[in-house]
Amino acid sequence: MQRKIPLWCERMVLRIEKTKGARMNFDFHAMSEVNHETVYFTGRVQGVGFRYTALQVAKEFEVAGWVKNLTDGRVQLEAEGAPQTVKAFITALEERMHGYIRKTERQSAKREPQFIGFNIR
Repeated sequence: MQRKIPLWCERMVLRIEKTKGARMNFDFHAMSEVNHETVYFTGRVQGVGFRYTALQVAKEFEVAGWVKNLTDGRVQLEAEGAPQTVKAFITALEERMHGYIRKTERQSAKREPQFIGFNIR
């Protein structure tokens, strides 16, 4: 299976400057932070293909992260990428599963990227 690399990874600027001898300096500041969302979906969200749908919708967007069922009946989703892309991804998932979601709780933050690809846990 081919892994989709998010566009923000492809656009990462990695500048290598050779200095004295074999020493090199790496400049990662261009990709130091991405938008990260933790989302909890409540309702009839387990046993209805919610996680599979999230995986399929994620393929339409340049996001990375995961989705899993929780023991309390909710579904947790972690997604990161460009702010508008993450927002559009979550909105598209809510629209696709609108008849099953009763409540959505979202927490947003900026942080270093932690995921590659999107998967079901």
